[in-house]
Amino acid sequence: MCKVKGLGIDLCAVSRMEPLVGDGRFVSRYFTPEEAAYIAGKGRGGAQTMAGMFAAKEAVLKAMGCGIAVPLREVEITHDEAGQPGCTLHGEAARRGAGSWQVSITHEGDMAAAVCLWMA
Repeated sequence: MCKVKGLGIDLCAVSRMEPLVGDGRFVSRYFTPEEAAYIAGKGRGGAQTMAGMFAAKEAVLKAMGCGIAVPLREVEITHDEAGQPGCTLHGEAARRGAGSWQVSITHEGDMAAAVCLWMA
């Protein structure tokens, strides 16, 4: 049986990400190269994808209860072959967030939302 260690939720406006999709400095500060490639592969939908992934990163940190004490780049949002999001932690995030993670991302209009469940 799994024990729930934390739950996090976050929202991000797609319009907030639109001017940042092409900003290499912003993207490299908050996203891994793999995430950046995934976002770029979405073409015109890149801002929506980026907003969802950004919300997921923040939801993970909220579930961990550490706020922004861990760099967002250490929380990598992955996607399987079917597009299902997941989470891989690196560095300090991996040390603090041992366990398994479930991630869900949704979009509606200008908003992207993410929920993350952290289990032991």
